[in-house]
Amino acid sequence: MNIIFGPIHSRRFGKSLGIDLSPSRKQCNFDCLYCELDPAKTMDGQDDVLPVETIVTAVKEALKIHTDIDVLTITANGEPTLYPYLSALIDEINTFKGSIKTLILSNASTIDDPNVQAALLKLDEVKLSLDCATQKCLKKLDRSHSGILVEKIKEGMLTFKKAYRNPLIIEILVVEGLNDSEEEIAELNRYLLELQPTRIDLGTIDRPPAFDVKPVGYETLLEISRQFDTTLPVYIASRKKAEIKSTFYSEEEILSTLQKRPLTEDDIQALFNEESQKNFRSLLKSGKIASVEINSVIFYKKV
Repeated sequence: MNIIFGPIHSRRFGKSLGIDLSPSRKQCNFDCLYCELDPAKTMDGQDDVLPVETIVTAVKEALKIHTDIDVLTITANGEPTLYPYLSALIDEINTFKGSIKTLILSNASTIDDPNVQAALLKLDEVKLSLDCATQKCLKKLDRSHSGILVEKIKEGMLTFKKAYRNPLIIEILVVEGLNDSEEEIAELNRYLLELQPTRIDLGTIDRPPAFDVKPVGYETLLEISRQFDTTLPVYIASRKKAEIKSTFYSEEEILSTLQKRPLTEDDIQALFNEESQKNFRSLLKSGKIASVEINSVIFYKKV
């Protein structure tokens, strides 16, 4: 039973050690079309539950081996907030973690539950998925359990955000033909402008999915990112960047591009050829471009 996995090196979160709250099998209230796990009947709670002591022992033993961890990432083969003793587990981890940060990766399905909110408030960072802003999309793409409503998820996020003082990251996973329409992105944009998360991670499928669904390319992600308001910090988190061929951008084109959407170093490496990158560095040195760090990710924008 592999409760602990990793470490995994992440540019966004550092050196992460994973904690799987459902190592035996998939236990989830979503059965997402893009999930790499085999399809499984959705549930509203775990029926195979690990004792808190078992998980804590595994974490402590792992930290004896891996002494340079930046973050402990709570996740699951499924949805980690379905674990019934989540609050008590976080309390225990907080007694010995020291300077190591704690992070949870959740599908946000239970964020309207006050007990879940109270547990997540004890974490250093929270990352919630929001693939869809409409109920039709939620049922079709995330194949949510009966009774889960996207409006309740959105209301729960807003309530949680008001109380939470640490970084709140929203993840949107784009699937071709399912949640990439202008209408769906416009709904997400309207809501995220109200929520004002710390950062938005925009990605696509990068592991073999359980169902016959397809990722979108980096160029599509870039175009989608430009449909969001420029005040929203959108980070394109995709391994598909190698597919795009870098091209020449004049200084004027670089400034025009950055006016439409702030870019990260990864974006610049993917989009700009060698000469364009020299133009970019020149603009940065002259002060026409500024950098801003948002939750460990540096964005470049036109001044």
